[in-house]
Amino acid sequence: MLETGCLCVKTCFCTALRSIWRAVSCPLGEVLAAESVACLNKALCHLKDIWEEIGIPEDQRLQRTAVVKSHVKGLLDMMIAEEDDLRGRLVSSIESCRRDLDALCMELQLPLFKEEEGHTMLQQEKDIRTRVEAAMTQKKQRMQELRALLLQEQVLCDILRMDTHRIDHEAVPSLGQLDTYRHHVANLSAEKERRHAEFVSIKKDIISRMEDLDRLPDTSFEREVICEDEEAFCLSEENISSLKLLLAQLEEQKVENELLCDAYRAKVRELWDTLQVSQKDREVLADHMIVSRKRNMDALQAEVTRLEVLRLQSIRDLTEAKRVEVAQYWEKCFFSIEQRRTFVPYYDDDFTEELLNLHESEVQRLKQHHQEHQELFEGVQRWEDSWRLYLDLERKATDPSRFTNRGGNLLKEEKQRADLHKSLPKLEKNLKAQIDAWEKEEGREFLVNGQKFLQYVEEQWEVHRTEKEQEKLQRVKQLKKSKQMEEEMLYGTAPRTPSKRRLPGAQTPGKVRKRGPVVLTPGRGKPLRVSLLERNKENAPHLNVTTLGGASRPRAGPQCHLSANSVTSSCSEIAKEFVNVESALQSMSV
Repeated sequence: MLETGCLCVKTCFCTALRSIWRAVSCPLGEVLAAESVACLNKALCHLKDIWEEIGIPEDQRLQRTAVVKSHVKGLLDMMIAEEDDLRGRLVSSIESCRRDLDALCMELQLPLFKEEEGHTMLQQEKDIRTRVEAAMTQKKQRMQELRALLLQEQVLCDILRMDTHRIDHEAVPSLGQLDTYRHHVANLSAEKERRHAEFVSIKKDIISRMEDLDRLPDTSFEREVICEDEEAFCLSEENISSLKLLLAQLEEQKVENELLCDAYRAKVRELWDTLQVSQKDREVLADHMIVSRKRNMDALQAEVTRLEVLRLQSIRDLTEAKRVEVAQYWEKCFFSIEQRRTFVPYYDDDFTEELLNLHESEVQRLKQHHQEHQELFEGVQRWEDSWRLYLDLERKATDPSRFTNRGGNLLKEEKQRADLHKSLPKLEKNLKAQIDAWEKEEGREFLVNGQKFLQYVEEQWEVHRTEKEQEKLQRVKQLKKSKQMEEEMLYGTAPRTPSKRRLPGAQTPGKVRKRGPVVLTPGRGKPLRVSLLERNKENAPHLNVTTLGGASRPRAGPQCHLSANSVTSSCSEIAKEFVNVESALQSMSV
């Protein structure tokens, strides 16, 4: 009976062990079961020996064997229950991990996990749990990177005053979303660097312009730009635009100041020249005549004010000086008398500030008029200069004394006169083309001294030709007169009987035969009639004449010979001059 009880214990124990090991999928279950049965046999044998040694009766041995069986069975049942619970927990864990893994794969946008066939529950649980842990780690890393990118984006957007990227902060981003977000943050960082560099550059220019303008920041925005830390400045597009606008305003103000300073400088120079300020006094303002900062502009403005006061004190002299300028421009612009008279203030003697201003305005108008048509006026002036030189050379060509000049001047003058005779028509032709183009463009006539230029030129040529004709006629008359005088001095003329007035009580002398008394001129054998002496009334008182039969006759004395010599000498000089004139005429004809 005891043997049967022990067998039952062994059978129950082996069955329980196989069930447990089969439940946990243990590959060594049979070996372990055999070892367990061996241990149980050994224990039962030992108990049997103890019982025999003690002398326990058979029935009590059976009872004790039943107790052993009960204990073993209870222990095995408890072990089976625990292992079965373990199996249940493994199944639950596998299912839970599979659900978590599926959810993580969905969040991470990864492909679902596929279990490999032939794995035990423990291997499956381990594999799935490992995958879940890896997915959790990846999710954690993605979320950490996302939070870091979100923080960077927030900081950059605050600096740039831009809206943040629309993204679900709680959802796990995919790898593509993370990459896109990294590029987005990188672009924001690059934009921030670009704007910061632009801000630093504009700030530098603004500080420079403010120094040029001697200006301090007077608005909150300007103080924020100039005085605050560069890193604290908000780099929004609005602020960058405001910076550019501020710089543009400062640039415009600088240009205005430069233009104003240039205008002040021009006014100062004009007033200096007008008031004839010394160079020493001008050097006091030398620095301000170059730089165009605010203090320079103030100094120039003060100098203009001071000079204006001095100008008002010498307004008469200034007006007269402006009238000289007006007259000079009249000459440069070839204004006619009628055109000049249209400027009535020129003839006003009531010297006031208004009168001076009118003259200054007229000078500016004439100056502008001259500048606009400077090319034409200069061409006309060249013609005038060439024309005067040509007339001067023409006058010299008719001067007999030019043949006595030495040094080759005669040839030079003749060559220059010939060149001018050729160049004047060419110059007139060019001027005519320019004037025609100007009149077509302006729609009015180009006047010189109140008349059309070509008409003026033709009149000058006509006057020149008329004068030459008159000079030629005058020379012919002079030549005839000179020949007549020479003939009269050499051969004499028919005597002219002057009317005589009888004296009271005087008797009329008897008529006597008139003869032609002559006086020989020293060195000449030709007679000179007395009538020639009679014509020289200034020599009459010195003549002592006695006539035959009471008539007067000349006495050959020293005075008579002296008068004849003087007359003959004059004739020789006239003859020489005539020869010179003939030579000059021949050269002109050549």
